[in-house]
Amino acid sequence: MTSKLEELRDQVATACRIIGMLELSSPTQGHVSLRLPGEERCFIRARGPGETGLRYTSRDDVILVDFEGRLIEGGEGLSVPVEVFIHTALYRARPDVNSVIHIHPATVVLFTICDTPLLPVIGAFSPSALELAAENRISRYDRSILIRDAALGGELAQAMGPSSSVCLMRGHGITSVGRDVPEATINAVHLNELADINYRARLIGTPRPISDADLATFAAMRERGRGGAGAGRPGPQVTSLWRYYVRRLEELGL
Repeated sequence: MTSKLEELRDQVATACRIIGMLELSSPTQGHVSLRLPGEERCFIRARGPGETGLRYTSRDDVILVDFEGRLIEGGEGLSVPVEVFIHTALYRARPDVNSVIHIHPATVVLFTICDTPLLPVIGAFSPSALELAAENRISRYDRSILIRDAALGGELAQAMGPSSSVCLMRGHGITSVGRDVPEATINAVHLNELADINYRARLIGTPRPISDADLATFAAMRERGRGGAGAGRPGPQVTSLWRYYVRRLEELGL
């Protein structure tokens, strides 16, 4: 019988495989974490010579660390990611956050390099991607360094602030957060979708954001949706997209 802790490990591993399947990061770079409820510890994808890479992450690649970034439990050949402090700092700063993802999606990184904003250019095409841009849920961290200690982790957490869902890290990658692993994962997917559309639009012309009237329409829809989803729970699109990607992994044998 699978224990609750094994199920949590599996969820972290599943998110890694989804990110790998969607090629949102290079094969071995990036990590997903999950806060253990009520504890100053989290599960996180390990690095080291024993790791299997994002696309093939299993529960055996997921280690347990404390909020000081120290290894508590993990297999041979696995080590704590250098940038574990991205995760621990955000858990300390944001009680609302229970999952953190750090990855390197190339299209998004281009926008950080060029200081180019991600505009709300889409509406009905992807309302959830629009929401990130329209509700100022995208923050920026202007340094292109490894977050290798607690001080830098705190600096990143401050840059994200109390309400950002994703942070663009200059010449580096992104950090995505959520109330659970599926929400953090889908936030990263939607950010990449928004960046991809912005990038393609700039190849053929000058992107024009959707109108204020249309933005207001979508804002009203989101408010109605939040009323039905329940406080503190991700909305139905997160659940359905997560289920879709899990099924896709199964079809691919990942």
